[in-house]
Amino acid sequence: MKSREGHLVELVDDTGHVLGEATVAAAHQAPGRLHRAFSVLLVDPQGRVLLQRRAAVKTRFPQRWANSCCGHPGPRQSLAEAANRRLREELGAEPVSLTEVGVYLYYAEDPVTGRVEFEYDHVLRADVPADVTLLPDPDEVSELRWVDPVRLMTEIEADPRAYAPWLGGVVSRLLRSGGPAGTTSSGGPAGTTIPSGVPADDAPERSGGR
Repeated sequence: MKSREGHLVELVDDTGHVLGEATVAAAHQAPGRLHRAFSVLLVDPQGRVLLQRRAAVKTRFPQRWANSCCGHPGPRQSLAEAANRRLREELGAEPVSLTEVGVYLYYAEDPVTGRVEFEYDHVLRADVPADVTLLPDPDEVSELRWVDPVRLMTEIEADPRAYAPWLGGVVSRLLRSGGPAGTTSSGGPAGTTIPSGVPADDAPERSGGR
């Protein structure tokens, strides 16, 4: 078990209210336990989003294309702190200002590893310069690429098995918030944070069956 599999995550209900704690490993064992997570989208000045291809050693959905960075805040840890930690660990990125653009509640089963994602996922956006320095950890990331988010949605629809099952829902929150050049769904400026515990902005979505 990787050391991170023993870290604690927050178990929540479908409105994001905390119910308890579990390890990462336990939360992802079938049939899964709903827990708080985050998905970061780095956006460049052209409005493109950074995708990473998950490394082959990942325990959930390895070698699939996903958003810039994913992770779980620890109990009572802020989303900004947790997300910047994972950006540093996965991509070697410097701290960034983050804006929450939506919440995505989804369920997905990995047919290869048998693990489950059942997450109350805070979608976080960060605007970064064109020359942002990234040093991806090969144990986390096998490839990086920048892509237009509208084009990406078309690519996901054409070949969904090449992408992590949560990616479409994550990118759709960015587009609904006003797109890569728009404001957040709350109408606030970049850097505005939304407290944990806000309800998901859509009915729960299920991907991969249950």
